[in-house]
Amino acid sequence: MTDRETETSAFLRSAGWSEATRMPLAGDASLRRYVRLRRDSGGAILMDAPPGTGEDVRPFVEIARWLARHGTSAPAILAEDAGAGFLLLEDLGDDLLVRRAARYPDTEADLYAEAARLLVGLHRPEPPDRPSYPDQMPDLAATVVDWYAPAARARKKDVRDAMAEVIARHLTGRQVFVHRDYHAENLLWLPGRTGTARIGVLDFQDAMRGPAEYDLASLLHDPRRAVSPGAVEAATRAYLEASGADAATTATRVAVCSVQRSLRIIGRVFTRLCLHSGRTSYLRFIPPTWTALQRELRHPALAPVRAVLNGVLPEPDARWLADVEARAGTFQGRDHAGAE
Repeated sequence: MTDRETETSAFLRSAGWSEATRMPLAGDASLRRYVRLRRDSGGAILMDAPPGTGEDVRPFVEIARWLARHGTSAPAILAEDAGAGFLLLEDLGDDLLVRRAARYPDTEADLYAEAARLLVGLHRPEPPDRPSYPDQMPDLAATVVDWYAPAARARKKDVRDAMAEVIARHLTGRQVFVHRDYHAENLLWLPGRTGTARIGVLDFQDAMRGPAEYDLASLLHDPRRAVSPGAVEAATRAYLEASGADAATTATRVAVCSVQRSLRIIGRVFTRLCLHSGRTSYLRFIPPTWTALQRELRHPALAPVRAVLNGVLPEPDARWLADVEARAGTFQGRDHAGAE
């Protein structure tokens, strides 16, 4: 038995779950591990986030309790040992929106509309005391060249400055709670609850303060699945009706958020996970992210970014994807791909 297994058993024993049956669950892009626990009296989820890997469960706990205070269905914290990196969480089930929409396509528009209405509710209270995401957005967008286009690293400052100009011009105003990964694989359908509590929220530990439209852009422009035009329309309409926001202004701000998000996740997330960690499965998300990026770059508000990116980023065609896959894991332990 490894030291971590011993620590896990000790935590479960202290929480009264030592006799539970353990079933590993699929993980995410982090180094956290999730285990479903079952016993006669019910179930729970174990989050195992080893501090030695850089994981920290405290932000998750902080945001989970903030969400609960404001009536949102986040997993309740049943037991915790932050120092050791363990949480015992309420099990909200497996009915992710991505699965439900695939199983019952006629419900997709309603599910996305409900998720959009939940966002409006999350934006009303004072956000938790978290960093301001707009302060980081330009630098994170510019990391696209570190991993996706390292030959163009000399243009990194240009990309950063153009993104900063657009953000300063269009993402002004009050900052709200921003989940930063608000999409159908992090949302659950809970039909036994009422109102917006029917949407359960997961994977929120990286939440910050930022523009209200960022999570809407994440929901609608999802590289993991093709959101139907009907669902996009229904969610947008629900968001506008619930928030009272101006449609044209919202469309502009969504486009800005979407371009920044696409640049960040193409490079710093999907390409990095392949080159740095050898996780080639994330490469399949790059082409749809590229498609969304090209579409949103056509918005007039993105003209400065479009001009800088012209000729800088290679298209992720079959040849490019094969080349990156062949180099999977070759930059393990390094901060960036660098110049090659």
